[in-house]
Amino acid sequence: MIESHTPWHARSTGETLQDLKATSTGLSQAEAEARLKIYGANRLPEAKKRSVFLRFLMQFHHILIYVLIGAAVITALLNHLVDTLVILAVVVANALIGFIQEGKAEKAMDAIRQMLAPHANVLRDGERRSVEGEALVPGDIVLLEAGDKVPADLRLLSAHGVSVQEAILTGESVPVEKHIEPVRADAPLGDRFGMAYSGTLVASGQGKGVVVATGGATEIGRISGLLSTVETLTTPLVKQMDVFAKWLTVLILMLAALLLIYSYFVGHYEFEEIFMMVVGLSVAAIPEGLPAVLTITLAIGVQAMARRNAIVRRLPAIETLGAVSVICTDKTGTLTRNEMMVASVLTPQHLFTLDGTGYEPKGVIRLEDAAVDASEHDILHELARASALCNDAGLREHEGVWTVEGDPMEGALLTFSGKIGTDVRKQQAEWARTDAIAFDSQHRFMATLVHDHESHACVFVKGAPERIISMCKDQRTAAGGVEPLADVYWSQQTDRIAALGQRVLAFAVRSVKPDHTVLEHRDVEGTLTLLGMVGMIDPPRPEAIAAVGECRGAGIRVKMITGDHGKTAAAIGRQIGLQNPDQVLTGADLDEMSDEALKGAVVNCDIFARTSPEHKLRLVTALQSHGLTVAMTGDGVNDAPALKRADAGIAMGRKGSEAAKEAADLVLADDNFASIAAAVREGRTVSDNIKKVISWTLPTDAGESMTIVLALFLGMTLPLTPLQILWINLMTAVTLGIALAFEPTEENTMRRMPRPRNESLIGGELVWHIVLVSALFLCGTFGMFFYAVDRGHSVELARTMVFNTLVVMEIFHLFFIRNIYGASLTWKAVRGTKVVWTTVVVLTVTQTAITYLPPLQAVFATESIPLLDGALIVGVGVALFALLETEKQVRLAIQRARAPAYAGT
Repeated sequence: MIESHTPWHARSTGETLQDLKATSTGLSQAEAEARLKIYGANRLPEAKKRSVFLRFLMQFHHILIYVLIGAAVITALLNHLVDTLVILAVVVANALIGFIQEGKAEKAMDAIRQMLAPHANVLRDGERRSVEGEALVPGDIVLLEAGDKVPADLRLLSAHGVSVQEAILTGESVPVEKHIEPVRADAPLGDRFGMAYSGTLVASGQGKGVVVATGGATEIGRISGLLSTVETLTTPLVKQMDVFAKWLTVLILMLAALLLIYSYFVGHYEFEEIFMMVVGLSVAAIPEGLPAVLTITLAIGVQAMARRNAIVRRLPAIETLGAVSVICTDKTGTLTRNEMMVASVLTPQHLFTLDGTGYEPKGVIRLEDAAVDASEHDILHELARASALCNDAGLREHEGVWTVEGDPMEGALLTFSGKIGTDVRKQQAEWARTDAIAFDSQHRFMATLVHDHESHACVFVKGAPERIISMCKDQRTAAGGVEPLADVYWSQQTDRIAALGQRVLAFAVRSVKPDHTVLEHRDVEGTLTLLGMVGMIDPPRPEAIAAVGECRGAGIRVKMITGDHGKTAAAIGRQIGLQNPDQVLTGADLDEMSDEALKGAVVNCDIFARTSPEHKLRLVTALQSHGLTVAMTGDGVNDAPALKRADAGIAMGRKGSEAAKEAADLVLADDNFASIAAAVREGRTVSDNIKKVISWTLPTDAGESMTIVLALFLGMTLPLTPLQILWINLMTAVTLGIALAFEPTEENTMRRMPRPRNESLIGGELVWHIVLVSALFLCGTFGMFFYAVDRGHSVELARTMVFNTLVVMEIFHLFFIRNIYGASLTWKAVRGTKVVWTTVVVLTVTQTAITYLPPLQAVFATESIPLLDGALIVGVGVALFALLETEKQVRLAIQRARAPAYAGT
């Protein structure tokens, strides 16, 4: 297909299209599918992954595992084969759990990478379509806008103010301005001005290019390891806990060595017995599975958020979401449906209203509630033509459903043109676009220069009303002439429409000479004739209204930041239930405020209107100065600094630019505010479950080990055998500890105030809980041992009772930990979850088998427990639960009494 050896950047646009056997209107769908089979999917070769065998071997790379393997070798040399087998069972079980869960986590990450795959706007069969980036083939025509990530290597065919950030390839931090002229064949990469390379970011402007290379054939495809869309499954918390576990392991091993020496030389225990007991003590005391269980908890959270349409790109965001106290959100498409509809049309003489459904170009036009014929009002047709020609969107029908390719606002304008009776495709065919000024948040308008076949040329402009009015010298009359601009009329009517919650756009026109082919800003400043305005409504999402209410109940302040008119924003704010909808600050107000003044105003104001993306950065900084944890949404390329500055940056998955997605911590697949609230709920759930895992693991490990340590220092008969300690640690870590990772959201999760942003998960409260549980475990185990001895039971039976008492107490401790913020003694708490009861049943069955089956009794040195003694063991677990629950309720009551009222609710 490609015959020339000349580099693409040295070929003209015509040569490029010819060599690719492509046209400026795009490939047909059939041709694109045929080429996809030839060239393959447009994706980079995947990085080489570790083999399954190597991944399994890496599960043994842990200091404790080395200790256990060493202990297994020594016990084997001492002919303690049963002990050796149990130790090896602990080692293999831990490795299998880590291996299986790591595999699940990798699958989850791979699925999320697919969800984050970029989309591209292309021309197929002459129509604009949105396709997955992987479906691009050489010859495809790709449309580029500011903020897009370039999806493949492109030879530019048109470039209107296009500049591209190519730092990923060239290291040059300044965006490169692009044009369509060929350059010399030996031009360095940074000087190939007619090319846009895969993976780079469009910083400004609009353009169109033809795909010349995809996948591994692209420039970025020749460079490995530069792009990564999802981080490795770890967070600062997991790293901290891993370090904590390693240092604790070293400390415990040192203490175990001292204990071995003391017990052998001072306590005169048999070496084999005391060695095995020290091994069991080490296993009991070291939280070897804690980092793995925390990772599993995070993996479950990532998948849960993905199901709620919140895709996690940076895992620390999960922890951050649990502490969010302010959510700064866009309005359009996030709090609202993003299904714009022109509801009002304002001309110099009349205010019309329109109705209809979605984007279907059918509806009734009304004037003072009476239906009218659009053909009786020429100004409506001129407005409809301006709406169709100053427009980059496409309107498509599929199985009776009308959808928009491009900006929903521009789609609504095409629908409006259809309702007036204008044939949009016919107008766009008759009037060819020669040049354009793309919409930009700085100048707040869009302009197109069009020519017809009869040597007529016009400039159509649309944008913010105050901006367009400042660019006009007069206005259109009903008869088609011009008259002086009525500033007061337009201002009053704009406020009237905006007060209804509608977004107002103004349209203007200017006739130019046929030989005028380049459009400059000076061509539209002070030279235009105002045609009229339209008011568009984007109704709030019902689920967003509920989500805002939920956030308020959770102590989270919701702030709306929008480019809309202040009164429009206030109207939407009232509809969705913002706390203070009548106070609005505009971008102009923010520009006049000092940082100190903004810091004072930002807390109580919930609506910021007529803002630019640059204002978001100041707002985030001002909120954070109050110690608040801020989540910020964004979609444009200019939102990237604010998204990076925010504690949790959230990009829009549908309308968001690739630049915003790369800067964000999370991406919303559905652009829905309800998904933000759901992500916060999941973030709190993950934080709670991590806290539960730590709060269950550390106290139970401490309780187990203190039982052995106290017995050794007292020089008394050991209440447990080494095998029993090893078994408890193996079974409870495998079952009960991991069960907490699957805990659902607690009922009051979104009725609690946000946790402080710098709160440590291992604080004074947890230290107290470790001390309390350890003391209760000691009372339970030694109390049961002395009771059994006092009853005249054998040492083996006494140890069996202590063995089962420890397991029962850990089960009841699990049920207590499941509800750390509410009451544990409720039917819902008792009912638990399938995971909890599955683990409890498995553990109960194994303990019963070890206690009562003769073959296992011989292995674990156990004896059958009498029924009444068994009931007493369960009673110890109940007593532990009751004491812990009583202490918790007293502590929570004190906290509620001391907690200050939250200013945001």
